[in-house]
Amino acid sequence: MADVNRGNRPLSPHLTIYRPQMTSMTSIFVRVTGNAVIVAALMITWWFVAAAAGPDAFATANGFLTSWFGDLVLFLSTWAMWFHTFGGIRHLIWDMGYGLEVQKSETMGILMIIGSVLMTIFCVVVL
Repeated sequence: MADVNRGNRPLSPHLTIYRPQMTSMTSIFVRVTGNAVIVAALMITWWFVAAAAGPDAFATANGFLTSWFGDLVLFLSTWAMWFHTFGGIRHLIWDMGYGLEVQKSETMGILMIIGSVLMTIFCVVVL
């Protein structure tokens, strides 16, 4: 067997020289926003279950969801839902073999960010 010096090999990619890319960062955030959407769905489910449980339980859940913290969580969840949706659309486009060039994939990442912010503002202002 070849004598391989395993102790002096750098990490790949080395953390001190690695530059995060738009595609890797948006991919990570798609996963994070997927989990955030689950948390938002649990909060909304809690609100519905509390409504069925009675007025006291509903008052507690409704008070939380309509507080400033609940509004903030639901606002960020709206953004997370749009970002996650646009990430899924981007992956569908990639699955068809389009947009795999570096410049096009970075442009799609920027469009995901801009689109999710615009759609969140639209949902909050119009709806």
